[in-house]
Amino acid sequence: MQIQSRRRVRSAVTVVALATAALLGTAGTALATRSDDRATQVVGSNATTCEGAKLPGKVLPTSDLTFTGGTQEDKYLDITAVAKGVTVTAIVVKGGHGYNVYVPGEKGLPENPPWTQLRSPLNKGDQQAQISHWFVCGEKKAPTSEPTRPPEPTKTTTAKPSTSAPATSKPSESSETPTSTTAPAPAVGGNGGNGGGLANTGFDNAWLLWAGGLLVLAGAGVLVLLRLRRKAG
Repeated sequence: MQIQSRRRVRSAVTVVALATAALLGTAGTALATRSDDRATQVVGSNATTCEGAKLPGKVLPTSDLTFTGGTQEDKYLDITAVAKGVTVTAIVVKGGHGYNVYVPGEKGLPENPPWTQLRSPLNKGDQQAQISHWFVCGEKKAPTSEPTRPPEPTKTTTAKPSTSAPATSKPSESSETPTSTTAPAPAVGGNGGNGGGLANTGFDNAWLLWAGGLLVLAGAGVLVLLRLRRKAG
C-alpha cells in the first residue's frame, strides 16, 4: 500500500510539474506575441528627455511630425511623416512601468516613416498599457537659403545699319546762271559811280573795259611821243 501511495504522489508531482511548464510556456508565448520586437524595452524607468534616455539628438517639437494617436487614451501611435530637414534618431513611447525605444532602421523598423503601431511595454498584468507620454529625438537642419541671382540684363536689339549707299539728290538742271557770291570790283574813277556815265547793263566785269581803254590811250600817247622825237631830230 505504501508503495502504491508513493507512486501516486510521484505521478501527481509529475503532472503538476508538466502543467506548470505548459502554463509558463503558454504565458511566455503570449508575452512574446503581444510585445513589440521592433522596440527595446526599458522596464522600471521613466524618461522625458533624450539625454535622460541616453539617446542621441534633442526632443523634436510635435509640429515637425505628422501623427495620429499617442494620447493618454490611446495604446498606439502612428507617425506618418516628418518635416523637411528633420532626421529622427529615436522614438520613445512611455506607458505602465517602462517605455519602448524605437530606432529607425533597426529591428525591422523602417528607416523612414510611416512608423505605425508604436506602443509602450506591457504592464505588470501582461496587458497593453495606455500611452502616458511619448517624444521623438532627432536633429533638424536649418534650410539653406539659395543665393539670390542678379536679374538678367534686358536684351536690346540694335538695328543694323543699311549697307546700301544713301540716295544722293541730283542737282536740278536749270538754264539759269547761278548767282555769283563774289563781290564786284570797285569802279575805276571817282564819285563811286559807274564812271563815264555808262549805263549799268548788269555786266559785273566792266573794269576790263576800263583797262582796255587805258591801254589804248597809253598806246596812242607812245605814238605821239615817237613822232615828236622824229620831228625834233
